[in-house]
Amino acid sequence: MTNALRGHLAMLCFSALIAGSFALGSMAAPHIAPTALNAVRFVLASMIVGTVALATSGLSRSALTAPWRYLLMGAAMGVYFVLMFEGLKTAPPVSASAVFTLTPILSGVAGYVLLRQITTARMSMALSVGAVGALWVIFRADWSALLAFEVGRGEIIYFWGCVAHAVYTPLVRLLNRGESPVVFSFGALTAAAALIMLFGWRDILLTDWAALPGIVWITILYTAVFATAVTFVLLQYASLRLPSAKVMAYTYLTPTWVICWEAALGHGVPRGLVLGGVGLTILALVLLLKDEHTMNAAPARAAQ
Repeated sequence: MTNALRGHLAMLCFSALIAGSFALGSMAAPHIAPTALNAVRFVLASMIVGTVALATSGLSRSALTAPWRYLLMGAAMGVYFVLMFEGLKTAPPVSASAVFTLTPILSGVAGYVLLRQITTARMSMALSVGAVGALWVIFRADWSALLAFEVGRGEIIYFWGCVAHAVYTPLVRLLNRGESPVVFSFGALTAAAALIMLFGWRDILLTDWAALPGIVWITILYTAVFATAVTFVLLQYASLRLPSAKVMAYTYLTPTWVICWEAALGHGVPRGLVLGGVGLTILALVLLLKDEHTMNAAPARAAQ
């Protein structure tokens, strides 16, 4: 398996795991402040990844070089996750996941600004198709809402979180100095945990942890282990092997996975017209994968 294919497999797993945080997060968001929830999940995630790093490659002194790198990446991901849970207080999970699918376009822009990564014509077309599908889901397949550009408050809040997420992807390749994905993830997770605790200390102290419902603890554990520790490593791994826009292209699968999660939890599925928008996001992913296979040696050069 080539490096590029390994990157694709990592992002396939990423999209399936990250979808669970939308379904569970919407259930937990009303019961706890976003900063309090994310402070705990990032502390747990950093402990897990740190343990794995010590048990495998170890934590060398060279990994501590230029710690400001981890602060930048930790700030980007901290902003993303806090705004995600703030947005999920009012935005439906499928709608929020559709906002998430706008990140490939944002990531493509960030990739060009930071790394001068060029988006091909086919990739641009695929990103446009995905954006149309995302907007169709965000506006609930309602033409009048689309024309009036009536976007929910939760979706707007989460959009700015997605901007931070999009910047994070090219930052990984820009700031990595040969550290393994696990070690690099540990640094970013630790920085994110410290920053969120610093800015959310009041929410953490005011939270009645003993009175929180079970869904909050389930969400914290799931997001810490699967939607943070595991996906951080997967994202780091893929970002070192694929262009930023292609890494984030797998977010187009997220609404589909979220619908599966919602159905499994007994929350029903969106109406048919909304599912059409989800179909467009899947088509966008297919176009991007087709681009990967038809450009022959280009992906190998991009992965170097």
